[in-house]
Amino acid sequence: MMKLKFLVTALLITGTSLLGFKSLAQQKVKKKEIGLQLYSVKSLIHNDTDYFPVLKRLAGMGYTGVEAAGFNDGLFYNTSPQDFKSKVEKAGMKVISSHVTRTLTKEELASGDFSNALAWWEKAIDAHKAAGMKYIVTPWLEVPKTVKDLETQCKYLNEVGKLCRQKGIKYGYHNHAHEFQKVEDKVIMFDYMIEHTDPQNVFFEMDVYWTVIGKSSPVDYFNKYPGRFLALHIKDHREVGQSGMVGFDAIFKNAKKAGVQQIFVELEEVSGDLEVGLQQSIDYLKAASYVPASYAK
Repeated sequence: MMKLKFLVTALLITGTSLLGFKSLAQQKVKKKEIGLQLYSVKSLIHNDTDYFPVLKRLAGMGYTGVEAAGFNDGLFYNTSPQDFKSKVEKAGMKVISSHVTRTLTKEELASGDFSNALAWWEKAIDAHKAAGMKYIVTPWLEVPKTVKDLETQCKYLNEVGKLCRQKGIKYGYHNHAHEFQKVEDKVIMFDYMIEHTDPQNVFFEMDVYWTVIGKSSPVDYFNKYPGRFLALHIKDHREVGQSGMVGFDAIFKNAKKAGVQQIFVELEEVSGDLEVGLQQSIDYLKAASYVPASYAK
């Protein structure tokens, strides 16, 4: 009895109640700004205009922002830019970025005439502006057959990026593994793209998993091209941290040098249930001491 009285007295003196003591033991890891690439949940929101419940569950897991992957004909997941923005914010997250592209035709690539493509981009950028996007990212470019074609593609990326910059949006390119191949056995595609695009117009969103699969080191690229990687896709073979093959500690410790301002989890495969995998992935990052609360500037 005397021990119990002493404990209660001590808690009262320090201004802490028994209830408060319990809540401290149960409180969650500090909130961090971690976005999600919505391609991860394509099976849950594909062609579904009522995707708000999915967004709400993602926010409940701790995700704070989204990168869309469902833009088509001026709509995001079959809803207007304004409606998409409203739903994301109502769920408790921020609209940050979107994956979208307009691939050059063979004729455009041969001629170097981007006028029709840029007219398409004008409308697309306006729609993204209406949705509150800060970033637009081209998610794919096939390995060109020639260095000349690669040069033309870089000129195209620069022009698209210039349009975005004029409208207050940053434009980037997202890699897979094939960009680490050589074109005509002369230049590494990814290196050439970085070196032949204007940093004012084009940033790079490094997918750290695909970089490793491409037999390259994310940190080596951070050191070689500091400041060019404004965003990262945090990905693993399945759930983030599951495989042990991606050196996330080194990646995050060198992210400032890379120029990182945003991070997005992306899951293409999971061990079992998708939503369990999404929760495990963000919990891994929230618990990691080397992942800061925010990279945003």
